[in-house]
Amino acid sequence: MPEGDTVWQAARRLHIALAGRVLTRSDLRVPRFATADLTGRTVLDVTARGKHLLTRIEGGLTLHSHLRMDGAWRVYATGRHPRGGPDHQIRAVLGNAEWTAYGYRLPVLELIRTAEESGTVGHLGPDLLGPDWDPAEAARRLGADPARPLGEALLDQRNLAGIGNVYKSELAFLAGVTPWLPVGELAPGTPERLAATAHRLLEANKDHPERRTTTTRRPGTPLYVYGRAGRPCLRCGTPIRKAELDDRVTYWCPGCQHGPTTESPTTPATPEAP
Repeated sequence: MPEGDTVWQAARRLHIALAGRVLTRSDLRVPRFATADLTGRTVLDVTARGKHLLTRIEGGLTLHSHLRMDGAWRVYATGRHPRGGPDHQIRAVLGNAEWTAYGYRLPVLELIRTAEESGTVGHLGPDLLGPDWDPAEAARRLGADPARPLGEALLDQRNLAGIGNVYKSELAFLAGVTPWLPVGELAPGTPERLAATAHRLLEANKDHPERRTTTTRRPGTPLYVYGRAGRPCLRCGTPIRKAELDDRVTYWCPGCQHGPTTESPTTPATPEAP
């Protein structure tokens, strides 16, 4: 599932291509909205809210989309054939005289009233890349359920919006605890530090094509643990472990992170490629 910085980048690309321009093409390929015609309307802005994309359109309408695991928006010069996947995977087309945006494999696509956006994204916690970012509130929500494993709390978008599996694993590593440690067992001040670190990392990565959490510049080492199963920890040299639970993958270092671990690791026999 894309992280918040990836969704932010998608929103920026769409905003640059569509905002302030009149739609000359509109095609929503989902049964509920297949007859909706947005041509002739001006796109006002495109913004990210956590992992949600909100395309606001003249007339008080918002096209809400969510990428989930496989979704993507691709922008091409109008008249150029898209190459984001087979045509039958296209779920939405928004075009103007210069640019056309294609939404591929979008599991969530709905046209709502802009005034009713809160019913769709109002449940989200402070947005790590949004104007509503509130580190104190994010830390409070993160620690609200002391028995909850840290990894689950970090992934819950109601706590802080924008964290996915990559940042979940990296933040737990940077905190020196496993993702299975109950948040109530974190050292005092750790929720505040986690919220601040998450914000700093997403801000630093939102303008770069390669996500980086490490300070080393050695090739192939942008991340501390994610995607590095079987390879030595960049800090202590212990092989990184990997587990897949509930359709989510988790990475951690047994040497650097203390706390409970899964009973069913799935670390590959050969190290994962960088």
